[in-house]
Amino acid sequence: MAAMSTDSTGTAARDDESRPGGPADSPFVRACRRREVPHTPVWFMRQAGRSLPEYREIRANVAMLESCRRPDLVTEITLQPVRRHGVDAAILFSDIVVPVAAAGVDLDIVPGTGPVVAEPVRTAADVQRIRPISRDDVPYVDEAVRLLVKELGDIPLIGFAGAPFTLASYLVEGGPSRTHAKTKALMYGEPELWHALAGRLAEMTLAFLRVQVEAGVSAVQLFDSWAGALSEADYRRFVLPHSTKVLAGLADAGVPRIHFGVGTAELLGAMGEAGADVVGVDWRTPLDVATRRIGPERAVQGNLDPCVLLAPWPVVETEVRRIVEQGRAAPGHVFNLGHGVLPETDPEVLTRVVALVHELSTGG
Repeated sequence: MAAMSTDSTGTAARDDESRPGGPADSPFVRACRRREVPHTPVWFMRQAGRSLPEYREIRANVAMLESCRRPDLVTEITLQPVRRHGVDAAILFSDIVVPVAAAGVDLDIVPGTGPVVAEPVRTAADVQRIRPISRDDVPYVDEAVRLLVKELGDIPLIGFAGAPFTLASYLVEGGPSRTHAKTKALMYGEPELWHALAGRLAEMTLAFLRVQVEAGVSAVQLFDSWAGALSEADYRRFVLPHSTKVLAGLADAGVPRIHFGVGTAELLGAMGEAGADVVGVDWRTPLDVATRRIGPERAVQGNLDPCVLLAPWPVVETEVRRIVEQGRAAPGHVFNLGHGVLPETDPEVLTRVVALVHELSTGG
C-alpha cells in the first residue's frame, strides 16, 4: 500500500503522488485530475471479458463468483486486455455483487441472466440481514489487487464497486429488471425502509472500495448502471445522499473517483455533485454538451457507443475522431465506451481504437 501523508490543507494524500513516474503520474490519472497529458488515455469498460478468446478459455467451467474469488484468475484476466490492447489503465476483474455476497446475501450470477437473489429484500428484517463487511470478508480482493499492482508497474489499476441504487435494485427485484418497478414501489411507498437499505449498502460499498484503495488501486469507479431509470428529482431525493456517502468517504484516499451510469443525460450535474473527480458519460450525450452540464471542476469519461465497434472500420474511425475532438472541450478526458464492450466485438478493433486515440491526441 502506498504510504499516506497529510498536506498543508490537512487533506490526506498518497506519498507517491509527489513522486515522478509511476501510476500516479500516468496519462490516465493525470487526465482524471485535469492535468496536461501526453495523449488522451484509453480504457474500456468490460475490457477484460467475453470479447477475448483468452478470457473464454481461462473461464471455461469456472463460475463467475468463483473466478472473482481466485486471485490468480483475477490477476490473469485483468492483465489480458492490457497485454493485448495497450490500454492506459487496467480495471480489476470482479462483479458488483461480490461485496453483497460477502455480506451474507444468498445470490448467484446466472449465465445469460445476471445476478439472481434467492430471497429478495422487501422488509426491515431483510435489510438487517445485510451485515457490514471488512477486509476479512474479501481477502481475495485484497490479494488480487496487491498482485496486480506489482505486475502492472507504472500502469494504473482501477478498483470498482456498484453504487447503492443499482445494488438495491438487484436486491429488491431479485435480479435484473427492465422497469425497476418493485424498487421504485419501495422508494415511493416506504421511503424510510429505502433509505435504511441504501444507507447500509453505501457503508458496504465504501468498505469494499477502501479495501481496494488500501491494497494499492490508483483510482476507483462507482457504477450506478440503473440510475438512468430515475428522474432528477427522484435521484436527488433517493440516491444522491447515498452515492455522496460513498464518494465523500473516499475524499481522503488520494485516488481519483469516477462516477458512471447509463441513460443519465439529465442526471449528469447531480452525479457530479455526489463527489466524483470524473463523470462517465454514455453515448447518448455528446461530450461537449456533457461537460457543460457537469462543470469545469470535473473531468469526463466516454463515450463511444459499444455498437459502433461492430461497424466497418471507417465508421469506427469517424466516431472515434468525433469523440476525441468533443473531449477537448472538457478539462480532462478519458476515452472509453458509453457502456461495456459487447461480447461479439472483434478484439482487433479495440486495439486499433487505442492506437487511433493515442495518435489523434499526441501532444494534446
